[in-house]
Amino acid sequence: MKDQGLSRRAFLLATTTAATVAAGGCATRPNTAKVVPGKQSPNERVIVGMIGLGGRCRGVGADCLKVPQMQIVAACDCFKVRVDSFLQTVGKDQNWKGYLDFREMIEREKLDAVMVETTTHARAWVACTAMSMGVDAYIEKPMALTISEGRHMVQVARKYKRVTQVGTQQRSIPLNMWASDLVKNGAIGKVKTVWAPNYVAASRWTPQPGQDLPEGGTEGWWDLWTNQAEFRPYHKELHTNWSKWWDYDGGGVCFGVTGWGTHSYDQIQRGLGTDETGPVEVLLEEPMREELTGKFDDRKPSPDETGAPYYSMVKNLKGERAKVSMKFKNGTELKLHLDADNAPGLGCIFEGEKGRIEINRDMISANPKELISGPDNPGPLKVPENQPHIENWIDCVKTRKRCNADIEYGQRATSLCYLVNIVRDVGQVGKVQKWDPAKERFTNCEEGNALLSRPRRPGFELPA
Repeated sequence: MKDQGLSRRAFLLATTTAATVAAGGCATRPNTAKVVPGKQSPNERVIVGMIGLGGRCRGVGADCLKVPQMQIVAACDCFKVRVDSFLQTVGKDQNWKGYLDFREMIEREKLDAVMVETTTHARAWVACTAMSMGVDAYIEKPMALTISEGRHMVQVARKYKRVTQVGTQQRSIPLNMWASDLVKNGAIGKVKTVWAPNYVAASRWTPQPGQDLPEGGTEGWWDLWTNQAEFRPYHKELHTNWSKWWDYDGGGVCFGVTGWGTHSYDQIQRGLGTDETGPVEVLLEEPMREELTGKFDDRKPSPDETGAPYYSMVKNLKGERAKVSMKFKNGTELKLHLDADNAPGLGCIFEGEKGRIEINRDMISANPKELISGPDNPGPLKVPENQPHIENWIDCVKTRKRCNADIEYGQRATSLCYLVNIVRDVGQVGKVQKWDPAKERFTNCEEGNALLSRPRRPGFELPA
């Protein structure tokens, strides 16, 4: 691609699929790659390309340098300014190549795998296209923008036999895994109730006058960045704070439904052993309202509050939210009630017949304390929190085993986020909505079923 001023008509004519690209790479050519990596020797390094070079990718990319069994060779983003910056900072002295077209990167570099760190609204198209080209995928969370989109991603991964890891890294943190297994294996008896935070929803954008494009941006680039979402005039707030807005995410901000919530809900799924299913009932308990996410009293947190290190991060945060509860087939209730200043912000609290275990990121507490005092307690991490998760993915790329955060597990955790958003949008306070986790549909709420997917802009449909 000579420049980023590609017209929409020329772009659509250049592709053989109905969809095109995302924030992670401007796809401008037919999908002709035939990359099908075989099973690698344990001594071989996995050749990886990175797609979507924003702030999250910078952190993950730095941690990747600590994993000797992988070799990053290239990085891609549809915004050339960002490609250049990434190569000059994270990729300094690494001899990585930069691309604007992620499909070209996959073909030319003969990649084994990609890390999809794009915007949420672009993630499914990039991941599905990459997997259909024969590469394995590490997919940032939330892995999809809707429940239906996520199911499509799982189907693509299974069809092409791809190894997938969703970016819920708590599944690879030893302390989290150990404590989850305690709950799952009956250390507190039957789990009666799980308590988790009452996260804030995504904000809705109101029409505003467009702004000048950023340096290096063109109309064609902004069209591609917008991807499946409704096309709006360029505005810096949409571009740089996209995770805040409903068009592009489900509440991806700090203490947001798909931001911190994906981690918390995935922790719930891991502890309950419901990795491949979900609740059977969802209930909106109160009307939505904008409010502070906590009281933010100047009290001193108790030593058992694993969320204390996060309280300052959410102080004075406001957002729309409402309490939601769910019920699983075995009768366990999930109460999404807790405030930001009195909760395990990235985890949950399991209450059972024999005690209580609280699990947050690399932190746990329990009552009675003896529940977690065993000699096999692995203790906190001694490496960066992303490193074990990346290492697990690379190991599974080599062995072809299922990852700790396989795409099906990611789909189920992400679905909990969108079930919260859907019942809040439907707004039927006090009515139990029946959810079929096998069919991933409501059985008594067609208004909710209408929100399982979204219209995609013509030219940006998912590949069939």
